[in-house]
Amino acid sequence: MDNNAKEKMEYEISRINKLIIDAKPLLDLCRLKEPDFVEITATAQILHSFYNGIESVVVLFLKNIHENVPNDNRWHKTLFEIMFGQNSKNVNILRNDIKQQMEKYMYFRHFIRHSYSSELKWNENTGK
Repeated sequence: MDNNAKEKMEYEISRINKLIIDAKPLLDLCRLKEPDFVEITATAQILHSFYNGIESVVVLFLKNIHENVPNDNRWHKTLFEIMFGQNSKNVNILRNDIKQQMEKYMYFRHFIRHSYSSELKWNENTGK
């Protein structure tokens, strides 16, 4: 792997890790009580940022292996498929055992981008 690409990927991963660490107090609070509007909105943004970070790492990886990065109208879905082996090199970038969970993040990413925060429902969106 190219050193520059590796450094960029490590940087993106460090940003994801920082997000998770910084979000811990809010996520812990949401385990103790049902969150209010502001807490739900903040948690949704954290999940959105998390998934965007994963996509950023995958895009950097694809560029490093000289794989085409999707840029069509449904590029997030196409990128998701590429993550799990539907690419010219048949490389699984992510493990298949997390595919179902990652798909939920992808759909939530789409939902949060096209809705208002007031439409978020804690139980409905958390699967509780």
